[in-house]
Amino acid sequence: MMVCTIGYFCPDNNMETRTSTEENYLKALYHLSVESTDRGGVGTNELAAHLLLKPATVNDMLKKLRDKGLVNYEKYGKIRLTAAARRQALEVIRRHRLWETFLYEKLEFTWDEVHEVAEQLEHIRSAKLIEKLEKFLDYPRFDPHGDAIPNAKGEIEKIARRTLSEAQAGETCKIVAVRDNSASFLQYAMKVGLGLSSEIKIISKQDFDGSVEIEVRRKRSVVSQKFAENVFIM
Repeated sequence: MMVCTIGYFCPDNNMETRTSTEENYLKALYHLSVESTDRGGVGTNELAAHLLLKPATVNDMLKKLRDKGLVNYEKYGKIRLTAAARRQALEVIRRHRLWETFLYEKLEFTWDEVHEVAEQLEHIRSAKLIEKLEKFLDYPRFDPHGDAIPNAKGEIEKIARRTLSEAQAGETCKIVAVRDNSASFLQYAMKVGLGLSSEIKIISKQDFDGSVEIEVRRKRSVVSQKFAENVFIM
């Protein structure tokens, strides 16, 4: 019989046999469920598109996750994480964001480099290592992309924020996070002059295509609506 004396992210039987692929599915489902306006759950095609996989491949994995009690799922229906799976997803996200912070702050990886490496490191499950890592970093609240880091209890801070596409001409705002962590997006953001806490002045917006003219550090650029929807401000 397993006894957990700490009570935080206490491992269960499913965690011992969980694969890295299964962890990636749980993490993806958590992110999609948080972003979705549909409280009924996440669609199979939506998950497949997010993971860049075929729906048939996703269906096979969902059956395995359902058998482990990690998702509520029926074929052609919506997918919902169980309470246990949500805790496990947050644990993976916590490890990922702590590793990103370590790589960025201590090893001088750039903004666009940390995500891919953290994708590998996040599957190291040593609770002692993560506890020591968090302490070494002085208990950071946010990762290099501005995302909140879940604490040891699985709690994650929620911040009131909106996207750059929602800002109005004449406003001055501050970037607090990005939705897209891909290297190509972050490299373009740096080319425009953006980084966390960068001050952005909205010069104008185009009704026709949603593009936004911004000014950052006295440099003006026109960014697309797609780009603006991936930048969070406050």
